[in-house]
Parts: sequence; C-alpha cells; structure tokens
Amino acid sequence: MADPKQDEGFKVVDRRLFTEEGELRKDAIEQERREDESARKGAPPAHEKGHTAEKAHKAHAGDAKQSPAEAPAESIAPSRNFQMLVDFLTRNAAAMMGGMADPRTGQAFLDLDGARDMIDMLDELREKTRGNLAKSDDELLVEVLGSLKLTYMEMSKAAAEAMAKKAAQKK
Repeated sequence: MADPKQDEGFKVVDRRLFTEEGELRKDAIEQERREDESARKGAPPAHEKGHTAEKAHKAHAGDAKQSPAEAPAESIAPSRNFQMLVDFLTRNAAAMMGGMADPRTGQAFLDLDGARDMIDMLDELREKTRGNLAKSDDELLVEVLGSLKLTYMEMSKAAAEAMAKKAAQKK
C-alpha cells in the first residue's frame, strides 16, 4: 500500500499580474472579473490583495510614462538616514586621503585605492537613487562627490610627484 503523503504533490501558481513584456496577464483579467461578480453578489472575493489587477495595470502604465529621473523631487522629503549614510562614506573617504592621523603612529593615513572605492560607492549611490531623492539630499551628494573627487585628484597628483621624486633620488 502506497503512502498517501508520498503521492501528494504541490502546485505552483503564477500570481504575477503582468507578463514579461509588461502586458496584463489574461488570468489576472479573469480573476478581476470573478472578484467583481462575487462583490456584486455580496460574497467576499477569493483573495483580497488590497488592489485590483486593473489598478495595478494603471499604476504600471503610469510608471512607463514617467521615469524616476522625471519624478518631482519636491514631493520627496529629505531623509536623515540618507544624509547620515552619505556623511559616513564621505568621512571614510576623507580619512583615507589623509584627513585623519593614524592613532598608532600619529601620521596622516593615506589609502588612495580605498578612497577611490568610497568615491565610487557614492557615485553608484547617486546613480541608483537618481530621481528618488529630495532636492537637498541630491545637492548634498553632488557637493560631496565634487569635493571628494577634487581632493582625490590633488592627492593622487601629489602622491605621483612624491613617488617620482623618490625614484629620482635613488638614481
């Protein structure tokens, strides 16, 4: 006699509202129609999702019309946490460019590769959040990036000159 639990399988149901091409799925339209019919009869819908397929389709179509870069930044509130994140990355980059003394030696600590990585992180953060930041947050990020990049270029140039000077002295 076979174990009944062993014969049980599972069924995968795709509940996404849209196809890979961004079109509303036919079964989503059918489900919407069934929910409307049951709502007219007074019965609760089979599953309540908080929004209907039609509303989701309208929202999705609205997203296609306006890209995040076009979203009005005035409607987005400044974020203290975002500002703290930018400040954290900025301080680390500045520290790696000699902005802080090494506690053990008391001399300036210089790690240009690490500073470049921090600047790249801030660049990526700006790229990925474009259009989704409050105006003040975006201005902070632009200002910090400009300042760090300028300092990095100056420090890189000074380091290259120092290396050239050392190489000339050894000859």
